[in-house]
Amino acid sequence: MSFATDSPSPLHSSSSDDFATFLDTALDANSSSDHDEIQNQDDDYNDDDNAQSVSRIKRHKVESIEETEASTSEGIVKQNLVVAEESVEVDVCSHPGSFGNMCIRCGQKLDGESGVTLSYIHKGLRLHDQEISRLRSTDMKDLLRHKKLNLVLDLDHTLLNSTLLMDLNSEEVHLTTETDSLEDVFKGSLFKLHHIHMMTKLRPFVRTFLKEASKMFEMYIYTMGDRPYALEMAKLLDPGGEYFNSKVISRDDGTQKHQKGLDVLLGQESAVLILDDTENAWMKHKDNLILMERYNFFASSCRQFGFNCKSLAELKSDESEPDGALAKILEVLKRAHSRFFDELQEDLAGRDVRQVLKTVRSEVLSGCVLVFSRIVHSALPALRKMAHQMGAICLTELDPSVTHVVATDVGTEKSRWAVKEGKFLVHPRWIEAANYFWEKQPEENFIVKKKE
Repeated sequence: MSFATDSPSPLHSSSSDDFATFLDTALDANSSSDHDEIQNQDDDYNDDDNAQSVSRIKRHKVESIEETEASTSEGIVKQNLVVAEESVEVDVCSHPGSFGNMCIRCGQKLDGESGVTLSYIHKGLRLHDQEISRLRSTDMKDLLRHKKLNLVLDLDHTLLNSTLLMDLNSEEVHLTTETDSLEDVFKGSLFKLHHIHMMTKLRPFVRTFLKEASKMFEMYIYTMGDRPYALEMAKLLDPGGEYFNSKVISRDDGTQKHQKGLDVLLGQESAVLILDDTENAWMKHKDNLILMERYNFFASSCRQFGFNCKSLAELKSDESEPDGALAKILEVLKRAHSRFFDELQEDLAGRDVRQVLKTVRSEVLSGCVLVFSRIVHSALPALRKMAHQMGAICLTELDPSVTHVVATDVGTEKSRWAVKEGKFLVHPRWIEAANYFWEKQPEENFIVKKKE
């Protein structure tokens, strides 16, 4: 078995989907054939067309039987494949990957482990660094040809919110009679999953978000939940299997504890965007990250993050479909995608979506000049950094160029100056909201109230 095929890529599958399909087909078809092939090698050596003692063996070569129409990009190995036998000259196998301790190309037993385990594609699959680089290069060409990028999506508090049934409080228990049918997931958003003792609420706008995003991106799920949970959530989000297929990554598939990493993706980092509510989960990939406002539908989530407030469920409320977080972020994704493909002057292969994201972010507060007044010392560096990344200029002293004073108290000298000079006086949440929505927010919604 070899992944190093030169077959042209399909239009209707992704790298990881293709691997999963290929491996299932190849392993089922050939689980008992390797031993017979080795025994019969001597017969091949006597071929009339090979009088010279050139060693030949038989191996499986993946051949395409068709290309299907669609919008995807990543096809490295065909989704529609047949396995054919062909005599090929022996060369030194580079051992591109393995199952357990067996090379996926030549079947040789290997000592030690190297490369990256990609169990989410197929259990026991490990690819070596050189093969991963080759696949990523091919993936990049396919993505660009079909005008797509990769998008990694977190689950909890980003696309949905889940809670254990036992954690529903007295103000939420009414939800148990309001859940939607699992027989027709497409029409629902609130589900009781008895077999895992959980209730899940899909974030408003999520179905439209996935449909629209799929036109621009190959999408992965990447969650810190375990694999069974991740697959259950994928069924709710994508019951038709249109978006994710085998591209569901859980904490069981990561290479670092308590961290998420792009090393398990068969995609170039320069073509990946990440949507997640937890910045610290992506310490090595913050430049790829679009930080999401957390979706805390259930009270257990509010308690988890130390919020002393009622949940949306307790308030019998929810986010707005047209104006909620996912709708806003979809517009950001559209801008980034458009900039990457339509506005940059560089050769496509040399473009980097991380630079595009920085540019889009730097326009959010462009033209704003800020001074901070009596902000908690521990919070100030993060706020300044956030504002700077969004294009604002941050000063330490007042001058006529200042447009906004950021404070929590109207009684400070700088706050009084802002009122006197007709400048904006805003709460720090004004910066945080702009950061989440990638859009300058109305100052009147973040007025600094007089302390009692």
